[in-house]
Amino acid sequence: MSGLSLLAALKAFDATARAGSMTAAARVLAIQQPTVSSHIQRLEVDFGVELFHRRGRRLELTSFGRTLLDYTRRTFSGEEDAHALLAAAKNQYVGRLVIHAIGPHNVLPVLKLFMKQFPQVNVAVGVGDSRTITEKILDYQGDVGMVLNHVAHPDLFGAAYRTQRLVIFGNTQHPLAQRATLKLRDLQGQRFVIREEGSTTRRVFEQELKERGVEVQVALEMGSRESVREAVAEGLGLGVVAETAYRPDPRLVKLTISDTSMATQVHFICRKERHQAPLISTFLGLAHSVSQKIA
Repeated sequence: MSGLSLLAALKAFDATARAGSMTAAARVLAIQQPTVSSHIQRLEVDFGVELFHRRGRRLELTSFGRTLLDYTRRTFSGEEDAHALLAAAKNQYVGRLVIHAIGPHNVLPVLKLFMKQFPQVNVAVGVGDSRTITEKILDYQGDVGMVLNHVAHPDLFGAAYRTQRLVIFGNTQHPLAQRATLKLRDLQGQRFVIREEGSTTRRVFEQELKERGVEVQVALEMGSRESVREAVAEGLGLGVVAETAYRPDPRLVKLTISDTSMATQVHFICRKERHQAPLISTFLGLAHSVSQKIA
């Protein structure tokens, strides 16, 4: 297989693996579906490998296929970044930027500034927990991620954004809501509504409790900050959230814990080899300028 035909076959494989079907890949590549099928078949025959398991109309990557996808993603994401650089030089920044964030509160000020300066860029924002976001960025399913705390991974570039304190809050009728100040030990035995496993806020909170010898009861696990807030408002327990994500509500009150400084660090991340890509580099630069103003 010649160099050009191998490149075309690898593009067909990469598009199929990402799109989930040869038909969808053909649309992405603007070629006919039989051409995509022929490219993939030739790869498998010429190199004696199996790239996909055929499950009816569904295609599932084999173990070898997943390894090959990791290589093709590195190759073709670089090609996409090169195209974006050329387009930026010609058109004063156009394209698409995909961001995954732990929530809207910290990312919106940066988005506002970015979209004002580059209105031609299409921006898409997904929301998830830090672990899921990290996986998406590593898997080339997004350009920039906003996560809590430093992510130590050799393939990731990270930039600190801001520190945010954690606050404990409760229903206005909760017995502790009537006290002006509290110590962390006053939470002993209290019922808490808390995020699911994997939440960095939960991990930092539970680590602080463990180090201080305080035990609380996890009465209810919820999948989002909004769900936690509503459950706490209904009197189902106390809650913990980053101060930037706390929103005033006549049903709720923040508790003042005088002897703790629990906090998380917000970071922006991207794949290391992509942090100089035009849109990513520009977005991170604006994030840094915003962080200087709020520090």
